[in-house]
Amino acid sequence: MLVSLLYQVTRRLLAVPTVLLRRDTSKEAELLVLRHENAVLRRQLQGRVRYEPADRLWFASLSSLIPRRRWAKVFPITPSTLLAWHRKLVARRWDYSRRRGPGRPPTQAAIKKLVLRLAHENSRWGHRRIQGELARLGHPIAASTVWQILHTAGIDPAPRHTGPTWREFLTAQATGLIACDFLHIDTISLHRLYALVFLEHGTRRLHVAGVTAHPTAAWTTQQARNLATDLGIRMDSLRFLIRDRDSKYTDAFDAVFQAEDIEIIKTPVRAPKANAHCERVVGTLRREVLDHILILGEAHARQVLATYQRHYNAHRPHRARRQLPPQAHGHPPPVLEPASRRVLRTRILGGVINEYRYAA
Repeated sequence: MLVSLLYQVTRRLLAVPTVLLRRDTSKEAELLVLRHENAVLRRQLQGRVRYEPADRLWFASLSSLIPRRRWAKVFPITPSTLLAWHRKLVARRWDYSRRRGPGRPPTQAAIKKLVLRLAHENSRWGHRRIQGELARLGHPIAASTVWQILHTAGIDPAPRHTGPTWREFLTAQATGLIACDFLHIDTISLHRLYALVFLEHGTRRLHVAGVTAHPTAAWTTQQARNLATDLGIRMDSLRFLIRDRDSKYTDAFDAVFQAEDIEIIKTPVRAPKANAHCERVVGTLRREVLDHILILGEAHARQVLATYQRHYNAHRPHRARRQLPPQAHGHPPPVLEPASRRVLRTRILGGVINEYRYAA
């Protein structure tokens, strides 16, 4: 509005000398144009010439005072450029985008975070099911908005109809899972021993059932019975046993657990990731103990593994349990003045492993 008003005032002021001095009007206008062009060029000695809004207003006002045949010699712009300026001026005059009120407010960041959390924790929920859960929590939000949030995050808004993956199954059923696997040990005399280990997924509690040089099906079944006796009432909380398809796991071995209403789950052939937790604890046994000790024989291997089992269950922190050992139920209270307390070290297995605690 202001630019249009200035343009009209300038043209009317320049029209006065046109009436009084019609003969010299065109010449004076040419001089004015050239002088202004020189002023513009002095401002920009290098690069492309850029006209400011005041320059455009001045040239547009002087354009009517110069004959059309002189435009090519006098004016630095073409008539098409002048018309383009006018179109932009008209478009700006009728542009109401800045006068519009605010549209629909954006979705709050907390709501977006909650939508993504519901999607990650419930893979079988689609965007409409998530919308319903949000409405129940007191967050009225359109289904299309939920769809857009999931789509932007790279999550399929449609519900998943296939079964859970192995990782999702193990996570969901962790408190009722126990897994087993064989671990081989090479002694100093190059004889091979075998240890049967069990791992409770929920607590990460390790059980070294036994060590032998000849793991037969009968021996394996007897170790399963010993484990059931040691677990006692904790067997009631277990629902699944994960094992591979080794021939030493016979029907008699499975019957020990099936008698406690524990279902046997066999891993696919050559799929160690299906029993990932047990494979990991076998690797931990190697990295932390067996790779640093020369095993003399079966009795020595049994003693080393029993010692490490006590350390693993009672002292060693686990990331899956917020750095708590399997037998711990909570972190100790924070130490207010650690500088005044003495830290004691307990050497395990001759110093292969160290345990630390504050002196009483």
